[in-house]
Amino acid sequence: MPANRSRAAGRPDHPRRTGGLLVLALLLGLTAWSGVSLQPPDPAPADAPATGFSATRAFAHVEAVASEVHVPGSAASDRVVDGLVDTLGGLGLDARVQNAVGAVRTASGETRMARVRNVVGVLEGSDPTGRVFLTAHHDSVETGPGAADDAAGVAAVLESVRALAAGPPLRNDVVVVLTDAEEACTCGAEAFAAAHPLASGGGVVLNLEARGTRGPPIMFETSPGNAELAEVYAAAAPHPVATSFAVEVYRLLPNVTDFSTLMAEGDFTGLNTAFIDGAAAYHTPQDVPERLDRGTLQALGDNALATARELAGRDLSGLAVPAAGDATYFPVLGDLVRYPGELVGPLAAAAVAAVALLVLVVHRRGSSPLRRTVAGTVLAVVPLVGGPLAAQGLWLLLVAVRPGYAQMLDPWRPGWFRLATVALVAAVVLSWYALLRRRVGAVPLAVGGLVWLAVLAAVLAVVAPGGAYLAAWPAMAGALAGLTTAVVPAPVVRPAAALLAGAVAVVVLAPTVALFLPALGVSTAAAPSAPAALLLLALLPALELLFPDPDAAGRWGAAVVPATAFVLAAACTAAGLAVDRFDAGHPVPSRLAYVLDRDTGQASWVSTERSPGAWTAGHVGSRFELPTQYPYLDGAVWSGRAEPADLAAAEVETVADTVLGTRRELTVRVTPRRPGVRMLALDLRTDSGTVVAGRIAGRDVPQEELGGSRVWIVFHAPPEGGLQATFSIDRDAAVDLRVVEGSDGLEGLPGFRPRPDGVDTAGSHSADVVLVAATTRLG
Repeated sequence: MPANRSRAAGRPDHPRRTGGLLVLALLLGLTAWSGVSLQPPDPAPADAPATGFSATRAFAHVEAVASEVHVPGSAASDRVVDGLVDTLGGLGLDARVQNAVGAVRTASGETRMARVRNVVGVLEGSDPTGRVFLTAHHDSVETGPGAADDAAGVAAVLESVRALAAGPPLRNDVVVVLTDAEEACTCGAEAFAAAHPLASGGGVVLNLEARGTRGPPIMFETSPGNAELAEVYAAAAPHPVATSFAVEVYRLLPNVTDFSTLMAEGDFTGLNTAFIDGAAAYHTPQDVPERLDRGTLQALGDNALATARELAGRDLSGLAVPAAGDATYFPVLGDLVRYPGELVGPLAAAAVAAVALLVLVVHRRGSSPLRRTVAGTVLAVVPLVGGPLAAQGLWLLLVAVRPGYAQMLDPWRPGWFRLATVALVAAVVLSWYALLRRRVGAVPLAVGGLVWLAVLAAVLAVVAPGGAYLAAWPAMAGALAGLTTAVVPAPVVRPAAALLAGAVAVVVLAPTVALFLPALGVSTAAAPSAPAALLLLALLPALELLFPDPDAAGRWGAAVVPATAFVLAAACTAAGLAVDRFDAGHPVPSRLAYVLDRDTGQASWVSTERSPGAWTAGHVGSRFELPTQYPYLDGAVWSGRAEPADLAAAEVETVADTVLGTRRELTVRVTPRRPGVRMLALDLRTDSGTVVAGRIAGRDVPQEELGGSRVWIVFHAPPEGGLQATFSIDRDAAVDLRVVEGSDGLEGLPGFRPRPDGVDTAGSHSADVVLVAATTRLG
């Protein structure tokens, strides 16, 4: 812990500076090591051992699956499904297609359904105690071929199964489930869990996903009670990158994947893994095989194969049910530190106690009276808030300089901007420290930072136990280092204690910053900047070694350190702007939809962009809420008048109308009359009583609609012969059925201006979609 007493006049300060520079160099090296340890390995060649995973072999599957856009129900999707069945059959599996209809309910009350074709195969075990499910989804979004999301996951599953089949016989069954319609509604996963015989007994799921094109695959989601599964993953995965804090965060988010649906619909436990860097290409036409990082594919497959092999040889009777609690785990220099969740509370309490003891000791020794410690704690709010705000301000500046960034989570080449973000946070913290250390004191400021870490540890232990380690370990290490320095005032103790405490803070917090910057993007840099600010506060004792005594020369020297950080932030920002420029391979994302209301004859261009870019602004100009509901266009949108196109509305035919007491059972068939319709939205309303959806395309609809006067159903991949739907309504009620058809592609529409070079479709369901709506009175 730094001392407040000045050195004797005239004493040389060089040893202290030399020691401080050495400590700083070691901590910077440790920070770099922490970042490098997260990176994927080199891809294995095609002639790698048959029982191992080869990204080179797997990449051929990526090229086959992602050769074109393949949404559910399309001819391209059928080609992918046929290829997957042939591939699994060639590996010795009895692969079959599950043709079904999946249905899920959203939090907003919408029912989403799809006609799906899941590919399922089994690698049989010799003495099964349960089933291991290797899952990924084979469909793509409508805006891109999906090389990373999720052809990479499919390829990793196929290559892993090949390697498993090439090795010794496995004890447990390994079930391959390649689902359909994940992008539309996770309906393939729901259909598998609800209706496939292999799902009835449950098991352990290893799901492979992507939200980018590169970076380390992160095991970011688990089933509840993950303690034993986390132990298996940590022991088996050769490139373990996982944090229990990510699990806590993801459980709070509305995002869903097939894994989420399987956990909700079936008796499964499991782990969900995805790589997340390179988000600019996510769901866009640029998500092509050439952009996928082969090292990332190697890491994804290595971990999937090793974990599946480990699970396939274990007794699954205990792993297939949730454990008593969750584990805490986080990456440290290529390994995964882990301990039971039962230790979270005691460790947080120990951190609070250690910091409290430090406060008492420095108070009694006079290096930080209680009043000054309180002041240091209150003042520590400034960098904790100011650092993230400055980082977010940097993004606003980047958007002002380059408006195309406004639609992006992360720039195409974000590396320099991430460095600029961290440097800017460092500049804020260092400036705060340099300005206040003479007035308040180095010890009160350092102790104040530790107080906030201890408080955060206690709070997280209650609200997000898996994230409490982020603050508990740095707080404990910092407090113990401060106590050691206070009790043993030998010259060598201070730098040694600062180094050890700083090392703990670095290995715990630096990976969090490195992982959360790509996860959340530079566009929301305030969030990953918070742990960066915490890290710098924990490093104050080490940084103090660089600051000479507070004389005139010392004050000048102290100003150089934060100034250098500001210059570095500016230089990195300039480098980022120079390197990251929009072009044909790295385009400005744009969102534009065409909406035609056949009831009124009006047509509109609609955009969900926050602030329309130059090309989009040529079609839209005003902001308002659409008068009626359309898929993917909820809330306020940008709109502009469009010329009505000659697009036929769907045909609605009453198939049956049966009176059953006080109710009527009404069956209709909705048939699109134009090619390319991949989605139908049914909006059924009555003027009295209630409406209940019965069966849609032969599948019973979840009955949460009971008691309402409206049903809203979005159906993907409607059957070629039309979508048949049955509803129950009051006997004498008037019924209006509004049908919205969705297809893709704006080319050829009247008034459409083709995109210039350097502008392309955004990765969004609201981009390049054509929606045609018409209402029919029934009965």
